[in-house]
Amino acid sequence: MADSWLVVDGAVRALDVHRDRFAGSVREAAPGLDVDGFWSAAVAALPREGRWFPRAELLGDDLRLQLRPAPETRRSVVLATASSDPRTEPLVKGPDLEALGALRREVATRGAEEAVLLDADGWVVEGAWSSLLWWRGDALCMPADDLPRLPGVTVRTVLTLAAVLGVDVLHERVTPEQLDGFEIWSLSALHGVRIATRWVDGPTTAEEPGRLATWQRRLDALRRPLPAA
Repeated sequence: MADSWLVVDGAVRALDVHRDRFAGSVREAAPGLDVDGFWSAAVAALPREGRWFPRAELLGDDLRLQLRPAPETRRSVVLATASSDPRTEPLVKGPDLEALGALRREVATRGAEEAVLLDADGWVVEGAWSSLLWWRGDALCMPADDLPRLPGVTVRTVLTLAAVLGVDVLHERVTPEQLDGFEIWSLSALHGVRIATRWVDGPTTAEEPGRLATWQRRLDALRRPLPAA
C-alpha cells in the first residue's frame, strides 16, 4: 500500500482524502496497525518549506514514510497505449506500482511519458500513474464507473470543482480512436492536471486555449497549510 502527495511550502491539497485512502487500504491489509498514529507522526515530520513529494507506505507489517524532494512538475504529457494491463489490485494504490512503472518504461521507448490502460474490450480505463479525463464540448468526461481503476484523489477534487461550477460530467466507454480531436487530461497528485499534447500511434489531441491553466489555478487554490508540527 502506498500514497503520495505534493507539499509546497507546507501546504497540501486534499490531504484528508489521501489519508482516508491510505488508512482504508492499510486497515484491510493489516488491521492491527496504528495507522492513525503513524499518519499524525508522518505529517508532523514533513518540512514546512520547499517542494516535497513524500510517500507513506505499508511494507510487510511496517508503516514507513519516505521524504522525497518533489520532481519537476509539467503542464503536458505524451501518451501511448499500454501493451497489456498488469494490475492485480486495480482499486488499491501500491501493489501494482512496480508493474505499472515497467509499463511506463516500455512506452518511454516509443517516445511517451504515460501509458494508457485499456480493459479487455479496448475501453480506456486510466493511466499507469494517473487518472484520465476528456472534454466533449463543455462537458467533462470520465471512464464509466464500472471500469475498475484507482480512486484518484486529484480526479475526485476536479469532479468536486466541476459540480460546484455546474459543469456537466459524463461517464463514458470510449476507445482511444473515439477520442480523436478531444482535449485529454492526465491527473495526478504531483502534476495536478496535465494536457495530452500527443498520443503515440493514437488519436489526435486538442486543446482549448486557457482551459488547462484555469483549472490548474483552481486546484492550486485548494492547497491548505499542514497542521502545526
